[in-house]
Order: sequence, then structure tokens, then C-alpha cells
Amino acid sequence: MPTIAIVDGVRIMMFYNDHNPPHFHARLGGDEALVAIGNLSVVRGSLPQAKLSHILAWARDHRDALALNWIRCQNNEEPQGI
Repeated sequence: MPTIAIVDGVRIMMFYNDHNPPHFHARLGGDEALVAIGNLSVVRGSLPQAKLSHILAWARDHRDALALNWIRCQNNEEPQGI
């Protein structure tokens, strides 16, 4: 699973051909949250609240790039770093 960014120590990643809804994985140590790109809601999992707040703010600013990377991953193309 390619890492497309590291935000406040949290790895932002996407799987190739992953399930809907369009989302990214945010991992920090043993914690992981799946965040929907469309509405920036946590689909599954959790992160410490301060880290999650920072990730969601970052994602709001980079939503278009995240959506484009989702499409690239669905087409088995390498996502771009953000």
C-alpha cells in the first residue's frame, strides 16, 4: 500500500483496487483510521483525537488530490505524493 503523505507523524496510504467508499488509511503505530474522502468521516478505526483533527484539516485542504489518487489506485496506477 503506497504512502502518499506523512502528516504530523501519521502515514496516509491508499490500497490498489480498494473497496468503496473512496477513502484513505491513516496509520500511527498500532492505530489506524479509514477516512472517507467525500465527507471526511471516519469509516472505521480510530486515531488519537488531536492527530485525527490534524489529519481531517489536512484532508480538507487536499481533497482534490486525494480523490485523484483514489482514481489512480482504482486503475492500478501509482498514486502521487501529496
